[in-house]
Amino acid sequence: MTAKRLYKSDDDKIISGVCGGIAEYLNVDPSIVRLIAALLIFASGVAVGIAIYIIAAIILPKKSSVV
Repeated sequence: MTAKRLYKSDDDKIISGVCGGIAEYLNVDPSIVRLIAALLIFASGVAVGIAIYIIAAIILPKKSSVV
């Protein structure tokens, strides 16, 4: 049995693939994840939300580089 892992998406990306990867991991539509991410960015403060996204973009590996 293979473990389920979180990756940046190579196929469904707008900026870096973070939201697309989260959507693939959760088996939901990427638009929903992007909408929730945008709401969280503005709710927590734009600078904090963008910093969290940038950190996720740096930390999460690309799916093609791992598989």
